[in-house]
Amino acid sequence: MGRLGRSWVAATVVLPLAVVAMFGASSPAYAQPAPSIVVSDGVTQPVFGYADAIREKLFIDSTFDSDGDGLRDIIAFDVIRPAATADGLRVPVIMDASPYYTTLCRGNDSQCKQHLDDDGLLDQWPLFYDNYFVPRGYAIILLDMVGTGASTGCPTTNANQDNLSAKQAVNWLNGRAVARDAAGDAVTADWHNGHTGMIGKSYDGSLAMATAVTGVKGLTTIVPIGGPAEYYDYVRSNGVVTRGNSYPSYLANVVTNPDRRDYCRPVRDELAANDGDEHGDYTAFWNERSYVKKVGKITASVFLVHGINDDNVRADHMSKFWYALTEHDVTRKLWITQTGHVDPFDFRRAEWVATLHRWFDFWLHQVPNGIMDEPRVDVERAADVWETYTDWPVPGKADTEIFLQPGADGAGGLGLVPVADPVTESFQDNPSQSQNTMILNPEAVQPHRLVYLSEPLTAPLHISGTPQIRIRASADQADTHLGAVLVDYGTAERVAHRASGQGIITLPTKDCWGEASATDDGCYRQTEKQLTTADHELVSKGIMDASNRQSIRVDVPLEPGTKYNFSFPLLPEDYVFAPGHRIGVILVASYPQYSSQSVQTRANIDVALKTSRIVLPVVGGTTAAHAAGL
Repeated sequence: MGRLGRSWVAATVVLPLAVVAMFGASSPAYAQPAPSIVVSDGVTQPVFGYADAIREKLFIDSTFDSDGDGLRDIIAFDVIRPAATADGLRVPVIMDASPYYTTLCRGNDSQCKQHLDDDGLLDQWPLFYDNYFVPRGYAIILLDMVGTGASTGCPTTNANQDNLSAKQAVNWLNGRAVARDAAGDAVTADWHNGHTGMIGKSYDGSLAMATAVTGVKGLTTIVPIGGPAEYYDYVRSNGVVTRGNSYPSYLANVVTNPDRRDYCRPVRDELAANDGDEHGDYTAFWNERSYVKKVGKITASVFLVHGINDDNVRADHMSKFWYALTEHDVTRKLWITQTGHVDPFDFRRAEWVATLHRWFDFWLHQVPNGIMDEPRVDVERAADVWETYTDWPVPGKADTEIFLQPGADGAGGLGLVPVADPVTESFQDNPSQSQNTMILNPEAVQPHRLVYLSEPLTAPLHISGTPQIRIRASADQADTHLGAVLVDYGTAERVAHRASGQGIITLPTKDCWGEASATDDGCYRQTEKQLTTADHELVSKGIMDASNRQSIRVDVPLEPGTKYNFSFPLLPEDYVFAPGHRIGVILVASYPQYSSQSVQTRANIDVALKTSRIVLPVVGGTTAAHAAGL
């Protein structure tokens, strides 16, 4: 029935146009029907114009007042849709809500909303969505988050006003809000088919998640790319301040239009006064900025994309959101890449456009193209080498305890069995110790770290999920930080995700995606993977404030000399340790390149090895670990 339906739709578009050409448009027997979407080979086809597409700039009175001026904020957005929507064509919407359109801009080509025609309408649109999807029967909305672009109010860095900005447009599309043009005339979305998808990278991705967790009716799917899902984890980690100096206030200033920055200073001052830099604990300030806790309200499907080596929006945003989606059985799909904070348009372009096209066709046009019958998860195992799985973490993974074992000199060992007798090893905090110092020369004795190395592996060892450090330790101060690094020691060619391009090189050549107009050619700089050969790889890392050992909400000082059980997660991973390589676990206190602000106690820390271990999510569990030589 699905195949028959698609063929029939194509015929209703193509055949009548041919008949009109043969017999003349005036013949009542062959009057042209309302324009329709064309589907062929399971995807919508580019049968609508781009240069003649309808462009609008619209404004909605919001439900909030972010700047406290007594007036509801006005949310501005730009719309581009096929000209045929004026003749009865009904289309879905793809929306990218962003705070960056007039400041940092979007995409690898840094495109801004700055090219306007004589009527003040946008005639060069950032990103490829308009060029590619409008001819295929979609409308595109680029929405200015509150306090940015043409919207009024002030940014609040992922607080409710930011979070509710895009919901205003979804409500308008579904007849629940009023939008007006620049002349003040009400405008309706009578061309909308009732389905909206949201997409965006980084802050834009968080706004897609923020809209979805409201449960707003009419939002059908979201595609967040490298977006913060738990804003506490963007600036904190287990009680440690990782981005301080009132970072929410700083970011609000960055995205605010320059001419409004002085005006919005009181809002930023309030952010700075309430963000808790002085203690790093989780408070109501951060609960308002959590999407993970609200996943149960999502009714849209989710296509999540994240760089496992993203050191800006770290991968625990992806994993925590994904785990919550799984818990609530939200329909979902996932891509995990070896790059850092990079858009899939720049790390897997052709496959990304094709997959996104089919995803939106299925969810927004109801094209039965089979995309939901395919594997749920794509993981980049090596540069441009992808593997697919039915879910993530990879089915068959089991949390496997790998115990820390003492060594005669230098590094200790790792094994599946704890030491028989109590053994204590010690190190001293060094707030200025670099990450390289922690990792390099693992068999050398150093006073500010403890290193534990496996023997060379005899078989591959695949981990998939979130490792945990569980140690029993004491300190001679009332507080200290505790950090850990998981390292692969072995020479290999890898994606250079720590280089300036975060794993890609931008080339001078361009390719084009979609249709063009006189002012927008739809062409973008090409990229390729940046590779490096190195004798080690930092696989994962983590940190905690020891005084937050019971809860990230409350500080409980240590009793000097008293042993406690400490447990904290490392960043999630999907990684294969190769045969001949060695697994390294490094314990430290302060960890400056995790962006920690040291408590400056320079504590002496004693670790009791008998029960101290790392818990690795090993595919195949203890059996696989034993087979690899652990």
